[in-house]
Amino acid sequence: MQQNHLSPAHNSSSPKLILYSFWQSSCSWRVCFALNLKGLPYEYRAVNLSKGEQFSPEFEKLNPLHFVPVLADGDVIVSDSLAILLYLEEKYPKKALLPVDPQLRAINLQAANIVSSSIQPLHMMTVQKHFEEKLGSEEISSWAQSHIEKGFLALEKLLDSFAGKYATGEEIYLADVFLAPQIAVTAKRFNIDMSKLPTLSKIFNSIKALPEFLASLPEKQPDAVK
Repeated sequence: MQQNHLSPAHNSSSPKLILYSFWQSSCSWRVCFALNLKGLPYEYRAVNLSKGEQFSPEFEKLNPLHFVPVLADGDVIVSDSLAILLYLEEKYPKKALLPVDPQLRAINLQAANIVSSSIQPLHMMTVQKHFEEKLGSEEISSWAQSHIEKGFLALEKLLDSFAGKYATGEEIYLADVFLAPQIAVTAKRFNIDMSKLPTLSKIFNSIKALPEFLASLPEKQPDAVK
């Protein structure tokens, strides 16, 4: 990533939205998927986490926590995937990611928060590395698997009464945007038994064939290592 690529562009010929991302980030994957669903063009700017580019002074100005994704919309800078998606929902309401019904909106937000707060942090590179040094790789893997499975089981129970083709019915919403990348990233890595999660499995099978999801796959991103 070139340093001069870290400032939001003001060139009118460029897409208005700029996404600072890393191909192996499940948080970034959610945002790519959502942007595709909303039909919003954007410029992808890679931040190589494995090379420490997130700690550069230029990126720190965008996000002092040194995490991706970061979205630049003109002079507006938003970090954290949930905050980004809520911003997009307000600014670009076409193809809404939150339903009108208050209960279904709450269920979508609850599911998104379970993923972002109770599952995804457990497999972050920084978290895994820190605890591996203290506990050993086998113990931290077993601990992470147990808690990730607990999160998925909670989602299974939460969505059981609301799911149709997708998480809360026949339309794809925020819960689906968070669920699908998380299942894709963690189910195999942590040996999650998806037979215990029939509702989540059904939802994932519906989502994974969508062209917007296929276009957001990590291996399809510009910085993907083949």
